[in-house]
Amino acid sequence: MKDKILVTARSFRKTPGPHQTMLTDAGYEVVHNPHDRPLEAAELAEMGRDVVGMLLGVDTVTAEVFEQARDLKAISRYGVGIDMIDMKAATAHGVVVTTTPGANSVTVAELTIGLMFALARRIPQHDRVVKQGKWSRVSGIELTGLTLGLLGLGRIGQEVARRAVGLGMHIVFYDPVPPSDDVVSAFGAKCRSVEEVIAESDVLSLHLPLNESTRNLIDGARLSQMKPGAVLINTARGGLVDERALYEALAAGKLAGAACDVFATEPPGDNPLLSLDQFVATPHLGSDTVQTVLRMGTMAAENLLAVLRGERPASVANPEVYDRL
Repeated sequence: MKDKILVTARSFRKTPGPHQTMLTDAGYEVVHNPHDRPLEAAELAEMGRDVVGMLLGVDTVTAEVFEQARDLKAISRYGVGIDMIDMKAATAHGVVVTTTPGANSVTVAELTIGLMFALARRIPQHDRVVKQGKWSRVSGIELTGLTLGLLGLGRIGQEVARRAVGLGMHIVFYDPVPPSDDVVSAFGAKCRSVEEVIAESDVLSLHLPLNESTRNLIDGARLSQMKPGAVLINTARGGLVDERALYEALAAGKLAGAACDVFATEPPGDNPLLSLDQFVATPHLGSDTVQTVLRMGTMAAENLLAVLRGERPASVANPEVYDRL
C-alpha cells in the first residue's frame, strides 16, 4: 500500500498545474478534502488518521489532530500563517511544519492596492448605484500625497510600499523586526511606534502575523486614535481587528471606510460589518491568482516531499522539532 497525503487547500486542488501531480509522481496516494471549505479539527483528525503528510490551507489543527494522526510526519502550509496550528503540539509529536514565505507577496500586495482604490473612489458603492439604474455619485479622494501606514513591513508590506511609492504616497511603518536600512530608505519610509503609525495614517494597512501579542491589535481604543476620515485595510488575519469595534467606528462615521479580505470567523455569516456601504469585503482571496497558486503549490509540495525524504527545507516554522527527531 502507498503512504497517504491529505490535501485540503482548495485553490491547490482547483487550479491545474504541475503541483497537482508532484505528490503522486513521488509515489504517494493523495486524499482530498471532500468539502469546499477548511476542515474543523475533528474532521481533520478523522481524515488524518492514516496519513504521513498533510498539505493544508487554513484548517484548524489542534492537539487532537496530532494525537489521532500517529503516522503524521509533516504539515506543509499552503501559505505563511501558522496561527491555526497548535505549534507546541506539533513539535511535541515530532511533526515538522513548513510554510511558503514569499510565494504570495505580490498577489496580496496587489489586492491591498486594489482595495485602497476601491475605498478611495468608492468603487463598489458606485457599481451598485449604476446597476440599480441610478446615476448619483459621491466624491472620492486621491491617494497621491496621502500617508500610508503599514503595520508590518515584511515581504508583503514591502511589496505594498513599493507600489504605494509609485502612487506618490508617503510611508510610515511599524514592524517588531524592522527590515534593513537599505529597504527602508528605498521607500523613503519612516519607522514609528504602533500608536504613531495609527495616528499619522490616512490609509492604515495590516501585514502582521496573528499571535497572542497581535490579536485584536486594532481595538476600539486604537480605532479612536485614527484620523477622522481615514480608512483601514486588512489582508493579513481577521483576528488582528476587533470587528465589533470596527463596525461601531464605521457606523459612527469615525472612519471613511474599511476593507477586509479576512475575518475572525470565515465565512463571516451575519457579521454586522457586511451591512455597511462603506465596508468592502472579499472572501480571503489574497493568494488566489493563477500565478500564486502555481508558485505556492509547487513550494508547498516540495516542502512536504523534502521532509518525507528526511531532508530539512529552508522554511520550517518549528525548527526545534529537529532536536526531537
